[in-house]
Amino acid sequence: MRKYEYSDELANAVDRFLIEDDWNYSFDSDKGVFDFNLNVKSKLRKIRYLIDIKKGEIIVYGICPVGADPKDKAEMAEMAEFTCRANYGLRNGNFEFDFRDGEIRFKSFIDCDGAVPPSEVIKDSIYCTAAMFRRYGDGIASILFANASAQEAVEQCEKSPSDELRRLLDSMRDGESVQLSDLLAQRLAERLSDGDSDDDDDDDDDLEPYDDDAESSGDSFD
Repeated sequence: MRKYEYSDELANAVDRFLIEDDWNYSFDSDKGVFDFNLNVKSKLRKIRYLIDIKKGEIIVYGICPVGADPKDKAEMAEMAEFTCRANYGLRNGNFEFDFRDGEIRFKSFIDCDGAVPPSEVIKDSIYCTAAMFRRYGDGIASILFANASAQEAVEQCEKSPSDELRRLLDSMRDGESVQLSDLLAQRLAERLSDGDSDDDDDDDDDLEPYDDDAESSGDSFD
């Protein structure tokens, strides 16, 4: 007898996607929860995934490997502010912060509404979660390990090479001294960057499954 009730159809849909997309994972058939790890290109290095299957919904959690110190009130306050600032304007999912133990996670929700979602919808939720940690992971690390403020951390995460180039050009127009080498460096960064898109679920190019003994294939996303 299961401990929790969940939809077998939804569980099978997630299972098919993970197999087709070449993930290594475990599944708790008692709770209806998929569990695996993923490398992300940020200072956090990896996140843990939990995909919770319910009767009519799928909830994808990406859990940060480090959290704020609940005994450090200043750090807890900065991290709470960071998650609020990062969440503003997100179209798919949101960061969550646990004031009890300092845990940080990103949640993506699929309302199945009596239907089984196509694999692309499941993929979007999984990849979007990873993309958010890729974008904001360095900001989380800067608060926890470099005493950065929430505002500074979010601004750094959301700054793009093209924005910086515009700032430098504006500085030149305002009469500030800017080295030509700085301009060239910024222009090169813009050309070599993987895009400045504002889409929250498209930054999945450089993600790869986390390499450990239990739950990793070691392959990269295509």
